[in-house]
Amino acid sequence: MAEKKMGTVLEFEKPIVELENKIAEMREYALSSDVELEDDIKRLEKKAEQLRKQIYSDLSRWQRVQLARHPMRPYTLDYIQNISSYFEELHGDRFFADDKAMIAGIAKIDDFSVVVIGQQKGRDTKENLYRNFGMSNPEGYRKALRVMKLAAKFNKPIITFLDTIGAYPGIGAEERGQAEAIARNLFEMSQFPIPIISVVIGEGASGGALGIGLSDRILMMENSWYSVISPEGCAAILWRDPAAAVKAAEAMKVVANDLMELKIVDEIIPEPEGGAQRNYSESAKFVKESILRNLKELLKIPKDKLIEQRIQKYEKMGVWKE
Repeated sequence: MAEKKMGTVLEFEKPIVELENKIAEMREYALSSDVELEDDIKRLEKKAEQLRKQIYSDLSRWQRVQLARHPMRPYTLDYIQNISSYFEELHGDRFFADDKAMIAGIAKIDDFSVVVIGQQKGRDTKENLYRNFGMSNPEGYRKALRVMKLAAKFNKPIITFLDTIGAYPGIGAEERGQAEAIARNLFEMSQFPIPIISVVIGEGASGGALGIGLSDRILMMENSWYSVISPEGCAAILWRDPAAAVKAAEAMKVVANDLMELKIVDEIIPEPEGGAQRNYSESAKFVKESILRNLKELLKIPKDKLIEQRIQKYEKMGVWKE
């Protein structure tokens, strides 16, 4: 599964898509009418390539947030399918239920046996309802913790994929201890004597993402965002206007380049031109290479030193000297 149809077209992508559609129409017409249009097609293809480079090389923060939300963007299961040769999903938290918004299981990536955990959104209304729009309940975080404890017991590295607009804020979730479940995960993850790698593949919002995101290495896809709150949420609080999300995204500095400068994330994973949704296999290739490179480095670190470095990593965040 390599190329994906765009489906949704973002506002800033319209000139590119219109040109690509024109090229497709010309190819079809040339084929059906036996008319020679190759020179014209090549000229338009060159123009489209230049336009893509011009637009995608200068995206604003808000435009990257929009790309992170693209409905055809690859999700956790897409990456698992493309980077692993084997995956066995594990279900249930052994307390309440199996949360379909949280994927957890055992996988093999090349020669490495690992545990993979990630948030899963849906493609359409039916699937989004099944996956609860990628928003986990407490049982999702408790399932993740159960599987992470298995990883620690059998000395398997943990790979997590972050892609959620936040933990589910419903009454039932609060009654079952949403905040406690996330806090418990943070506490336990800080002490696991195994490598933990987190990859922000789309939206990394609030404690919902952090609940499986405390790790030794935080990797971010080029067109993803990671923050304590969404730009719309921030705009509603500060400006009393969700429409001020563009301004909020700029002020909050939520994208990968910003978080690299702030030393929150450790690496930016490149995407195919136009975003990960344009080529699943190439996106997965970049993700796999980054995971394997970081995993090999972390496996060389003694376990006691690994925990110590993880704690120091988070102690340094938000600290400055005058």
